[in-house]
Amino acid sequence: MKDWKRRFQFARGCRVALIVWIAVFLPGAGRVTAQTAQGVPLYKQVHAPIEERIHDLLGRMTLQEKVRQLDMYAGARSLIDLRIDRTHAAPNGVFQPQQAQKEFGDLGVGSIHDLYPTPVQSNAIQKWVIAHNRLGIPALFIEEGLLGFNTGTVFPAPLNLASTWNRDLARQTGATIAAEMRATGVDMVLAPVLDLAREPRWGRVEEDFGEDPYLTGQLGLAYVRGAQGDSLDSDHTVVAEPKHFAGHGSPEGGTNTSPVHIGERELRMVMLKSFEPALRQGHAMGVMAAYHEIDGIPITDDPYLLKHILRQEWGFQGFVLSDLGAIERLYSAHHVAGTPQDAACMAIRSGVDMQFYDFPHDVFQNALIDCVRKGTLPEADLDRAVRSVLRVKFELGLFDHPYVDPALNAKVYRSPAHLAVSLESARESMTLLKNENHLLPLSTSIQRLAVIGPNANVARYADYEKETNGKRISMLDGIRALAPQSSIQFDPGDNIASAVAVAKAADIVIMGLGEHVGISGEGNDRSNLDLPGNQEALLEAVVATGKPVVLVLENGRPLTIGWAKEHVPAILEAWYPGEMGGTAIAETLFGQNNPGGHLTITFPRSVGDLPVYYNSDPSRKIGYVDDNGKPLFPFGYGLSYTTFRYDHLAARPPAPGSHGDIVITVDVTNTGNREGDTVAQLYMREDVTSVETPRRSLEDFARIHLKPGETRTVTFHVPYQQLAVWNEARRWAVEPGSFTAWVGDSSLATLSTKFVLR
Repeated sequence: MKDWKRRFQFARGCRVALIVWIAVFLPGAGRVTAQTAQGVPLYKQVHAPIEERIHDLLGRMTLQEKVRQLDMYAGARSLIDLRIDRTHAAPNGVFQPQQAQKEFGDLGVGSIHDLYPTPVQSNAIQKWVIAHNRLGIPALFIEEGLLGFNTGTVFPAPLNLASTWNRDLARQTGATIAAEMRATGVDMVLAPVLDLAREPRWGRVEEDFGEDPYLTGQLGLAYVRGAQGDSLDSDHTVVAEPKHFAGHGSPEGGTNTSPVHIGERELRMVMLKSFEPALRQGHAMGVMAAYHEIDGIPITDDPYLLKHILRQEWGFQGFVLSDLGAIERLYSAHHVAGTPQDAACMAIRSGVDMQFYDFPHDVFQNALIDCVRKGTLPEADLDRAVRSVLRVKFELGLFDHPYVDPALNAKVYRSPAHLAVSLESARESMTLLKNENHLLPLSTSIQRLAVIGPNANVARYADYEKETNGKRISMLDGIRALAPQSSIQFDPGDNIASAVAVAKAADIVIMGLGEHVGISGEGNDRSNLDLPGNQEALLEAVVATGKPVVLVLENGRPLTIGWAKEHVPAILEAWYPGEMGGTAIAETLFGQNNPGGHLTITFPRSVGDLPVYYNSDPSRKIGYVDDNGKPLFPFGYGLSYTTFRYDHLAARPPAPGSHGDIVITVDVTNTGNREGDTVAQLYMREDVTSVETPRRSLEDFARIHLKPGETRTVTFHVPYQQLAVWNEARRWAVEPGSFTAWVGDSSLATLSTKFVLR
């Protein structure tokens, strides 16, 4: 039996290989139209291998049908009779077939975006699309979902999720958002953002997982595995699309879309490391190509990045979507294309597979057709792009069961289990930065509480989410719920004198300060990182009353809060904690939640210190005549209401030549009187290398929960190849030598040991 199976598998493999060889090497072979004896086209056969189905379908397509698959169309403003705004269909809106006929004709559609449909709407559109194109190719529905989908569960910002240092929470978040999306007929989420947030003036820091490539890579991998599950062919998984590929988080001056100044070594060893796990291990089926350029080459015109590294080295099988307008920028901003036609063809030739509202549909599609006919766009590149889009549609099962069960949405939409994931993420992200004289946690029996500040009475959400969605539990709501016996006075802080009067009448003052959408988020880059508006003056005036002050920050990036660090006794960083963030904040303030979050991005003292990420090269001189250059709060930092001790660190290298894991062990003890979480962080550095490498780099981490007095041995396994450097010969190599390992609860860990790789 086993021999029969081997022969069958060998024969099947030969069949696939022959078909692929014919498609690549024989002229005109792309027109093959194989059918079964029953007359059913191969691409419609459910049990046929996907690659064979793609090949068969591609061979049947005209040039016009091919280029249509590479275009994205807006949904709400052109397909539904009623809409909430330009990007959202009204729930009671009705599909308009006559509009679809006007938009699509009989050529079908690659993808539909800016619709946020109900199941009824997506089913109606999909049914029409399939029936009104010659080959019955389904549409792909794509939407945003960074903080959750549409009016569904509102999750904490990615910066919050990263602060949990919890891989499983990242997986759960991806899975939950995917389930709510797929239940409406949406097939692809424009997330996660895996740029490295190394420029905190950049408005999109809130969308990132922080400044470190390993942490970002691990959380990105977990998110993608959650979103895509074991199979895309399900009713609860979607295509994940890591973005913005690559290096987008370090723009010149911190301004969105600006150039990124890095060399190939930094690209390889740092910027791509945050994407690689999600793509190579997680097999993400989407990638978004970024706006910017690296060393004069725009990303959407970079075949080395999009073809050589992404596809050839990493084996990427999905499709590359341009960021909104990034192809158009080849013509209008980068000036590497002389005409819109040149830009469109250049992008497809370089490895992009679909435009995102770059050019009018007729301009884009006709450009590709003309370029193919002229020979300036090889048909092989066009077919690669079409094949990539079709592969995603086949993997999703859209050719075989393209419609969603309308009853499913009612079961998963804002379900208790999904809301619980959002709340747990908010709780675990709470990051305590300072707690002088154990001011926190507060007692719920405090008689008079003052809650002051512009962020205290509103649930602050990150960009890409309306603050009218969800439960909208503010910090003030949460405090009132947990301290019902206290007299609580609120002041928004608009008038400083009024706020001071409220503070003077209180026993404890809780201040809700930070940022909001409009100064944080996409396109909202800042030239300074101070508390905005009158907040610094407000804070200093309230502290001057002599009352104990707790500062709660809700913001999308690190802020230069040097005065607060020196003068405010307790500081809690909450970032943007989602729809139930106010509950998580209050639980933390009153001790029901012991904070265990840790920073994933460094807090600078001033913008003059930038860049200030922890894993800079050792040759960089730190410090100025007017500033010591040290951060306010380092990467990995976070306090607790209990204390932890790290000791008995040991390293065991693999046997010479075995290329096995490096095994690091450390004992962690809760030395306080409360149970709580700590994040054990492993950093490494090879002492001498052929090229300069960072001072230290995060190589593994583990969030652990310990009871008072409990000790646990944490074991880290670092793959041998993880220690490779991109050397002078432009190759990956693990260089034998002496290494230093540090373990602790921040990037300033001092407990260290040595080991040697031979």
